[in-house]
Amino acid sequence: MNTAIIPQTYQEWHHCITVICQQPLTLSYVEERITALNSSKDYMTKKFVQLYGESQRQKTLQWFEQAKNELK
Repeated sequence: MNTAIIPQTYQEWHHCITVICQQPLTLSYVEERITALNSSKDYMTKKFVQLYGESQRQKTLQWFEQAKNELK
């Protein structure tokens, strides 16, 4: 696995969320994050974009969408 702090692939992101952060990817959690990441008014989304950039927000949103599809 890549030792980069910011995940670059779905597998790295999934590992970061579920193993390192120990956050279960439940459907409700995933849907909450998708809603937040789609909201330009969400405070944490604004901070996320400031820290990591718009392209990382888009990647992360895609990964949450992929996780949602896997949960269905």
